[in-house]
Amino acid sequence: MADHKDYTPGNMDIRVQEKTFDNFMWFVSRGAVVVICILIFMALVNA
Repeated sequence: MADHKDYTPGNMDIRVQEKTFDNFMWFVSRGAVVVICILIFMALVNA
């Protein structure tokens, strides 16, 4: 079996995961704003 005695918690490099998550959150937040603006526009046009 693998020997896990040399593992230190918190030692992993997570810069790539953090950048991916930041980009994902940017995309989701901008997408939500666009959808809300479209819904407001549709409500105003049909009123």
